[in-house]
Amino acid sequence: MATTKPGERKLQILQTLATMLEQPKGEKITTAALAARLDVSEAALYRHFASKAQMFEGLIEFIESTVFGLINQITGQQESGLSQAQAITGMLLNFAERNPGMTRVIIGDALVNEDERLQARMNQFVERIELALRQSLKLAATQGQASEAEAAARAGMITSLVLGRWHRFAKTGFRQRPTEGAQAQIAMLLV
Repeated sequence: MATTKPGERKLQILQTLATMLEQPKGEKITTAALAARLDVSEAALYRHFASKAQMFEGLIEFIESTVFGLINQITGQQESGLSQAQAITGMLLNFAERNPGMTRVIIGDALVNEDERLQARMNQFVERIELALRQSLKLAATQGQASEAEAAARAGMITSLVLGRWHRFAKTGFRQRPTEGAQAQIAMLLV
């Protein structure tokens, strides 16, 4: 029997949880179902995570580090504020499309009946995205590409567009891709 390193099992648990979240029906995930999928006991899960909430926190940490790492990359590489806002928006939609299970966590669908601090953390995640968009649009204003007075409103509208597309993606059983036709809508919000 092959042994796994401590960190590997933890990662395997999180990957399996994310895979289970990709099921379009979106049924409540229990630790018993997760343990069965991994072919381990529930006690084995709790050796790596103190609670199911901690498992979701692991997924949220992955989402936050990936998304904000990419936002930092975009703002570091793109000099134009409008280009930054467009690239950030596209990245957010692509991230959801590539990670349907994570999308259910982001929109809170997978967090129903879980610890409310998890949903609060995802709300803060969305606020941070809007702030990043606002900063890019304020940069665009200093570059003469946009109105500074409209930066906050535009950032809010773009955030709402992204959230709406994430919700539709999850609620259609991942059939309606978030990137489908998005470029035209994003362009309209950035004009």
